[in-house]
Amino acid sequence: MSPQEESNQEIETGKLKIERLLQSQRSFFNSHQTKDITFRLDALKKLKKTILKYEKKILDALWQDLHKSLEEAYLTEVSIVIQEIDNHLKHLKNWSRTETVPTPIYLFPSKSKIVTEPLGVSLIIAPWNYPFQLLMNPLVGSIAAGNCAILKPSPDAACIAKVMEELTLEAFPSNYNCVIQGDRMINELLLKQHFDIIFFTGSSAVGKIIMKAAAANLTPVVLELGGKSPCIVDKDANLDIAAKRIAWGKTINAGQTCIAPDYLFVHEDVKEELLKKIGLHIEKMYGKEIKSSKFYPRIINQRAVERLQKLMLDGKIIYGGNTDIAENFIEPTIIDEIKSEHPIMQEEIFGPILPVLSFQNLNEVIDYVNSKEKPLACYFFGNSSQTQKIVTSISAGGMCINDTIMHVANHHLPFGGVGNSGIGKYHGKQSFLAFSNQKAVVYASTWIDLPMKHPPFKYFNFIKKFI
Repeated sequence: MSPQEESNQEIETGKLKIERLLQSQRSFFNSHQTKDITFRLDALKKLKKTILKYEKKILDALWQDLHKSLEEAYLTEVSIVIQEIDNHLKHLKNWSRTETVPTPIYLFPSKSKIVTEPLGVSLIIAPWNYPFQLLMNPLVGSIAAGNCAILKPSPDAACIAKVMEELTLEAFPSNYNCVIQGDRMINELLLKQHFDIIFFTGSSAVGKIIMKAAAANLTPVVLELGGKSPCIVDKDANLDIAAKRIAWGKTINAGQTCIAPDYLFVHEDVKEELLKKIGLHIEKMYGKEIKSSKFYPRIINQRAVERLQKLMLDGKIIYGGNTDIAENFIEPTIIDEIKSEHPIMQEEIFGPILPVLSFQNLNEVIDYVNSKEKPLACYFFGNSSQTQKIVTSISAGGMCINDTIMHVANHHLPFGGVGNSGIGKYHGKQSFLAFSNQKAVVYASTWIDLPMKHPPFKYFNFIKKFI
């Protein structure tokens, strides 16, 4: 058999597997079992129980894939999913309750209600940077809303992908929730199928491909993307706090975080002092020999390291700059004398490199940020007199004032992008709603039929007063 024939056979085998799996899930969904609230709650409890059972395997796999310490892996992956499950267990009955809403007098005698129903079969595609959190968190919303789900982890984080497949197989039958492994070919085959919702986390470029594929079936999408999230430090900011929180936000997961501060805009009066403090706080967290720190993660693969190395060619490196491609290591790096036209300012960095620009007037920064695509996050360090100006003048998926990253940790806040940085929100109740349809239902009475709505529209002048 020729290589082309082998490739064609592989594609056909993958296509049949996906079609059979999708059909089995659609049949199970049509049995209406997943709509029962007790069934959903039991499924969430089973998911939590299985995650806790697999905790060590999860943490070990994240170390193998990304060199994440067990502390960071637990805080940024496992604990977030457990908190999300607990939140849904606490509130699901209330969220799913049929809501009675006012009915206008011209619909008398009727009642109006909102019935929340599941969409059907979900496709959840996750990236490699937070591979456990970003696959399992959407799954929580899918289960809570009453859907079935096909889960597609990234092959770049192969160890945790395998653990998640084992975990899901133990927790659920495959006709309810199932992990499917594979490369880009499998993604393409999945996107040719008709799902009831597609939830994707990844780059804006791939998000456009997902949206185009979804359009063929008018499938709703939630796209959690990225972009260049600015971090702004004004001259009256608490520089020690700002430096510590910027250093942490930029180096967690070695900068491979969609809401990491992508670039720094700092007032020129405090730039030198701030940059020195950021360097000191990096060393406080990881030591002077950062490469040997068990708390400092690695870049996902050599291809990503090579891409980041090219972004370090412009400007002046004032901190860090060391790399080891054999170990997928890039030292936290601060680059000054950056210009807006440099390549590092043209794409999301997704690594531990912090380009620095300076400003004199805050309006310069606002104009610059607003001239670009809307970011997933925006961070501002400064006094309260300028805070409201930033909040109202810059459109972003989310914001932190005098901190970085932490808005993602509040399950009462919606998480998601705007414009090029994403479509749709999730976390907490927003996850439940993302995978649901809010169905409007009018319950009309039959004991009376008011004549004004039918031709010849009796009492029309009278009814105009109430419309």
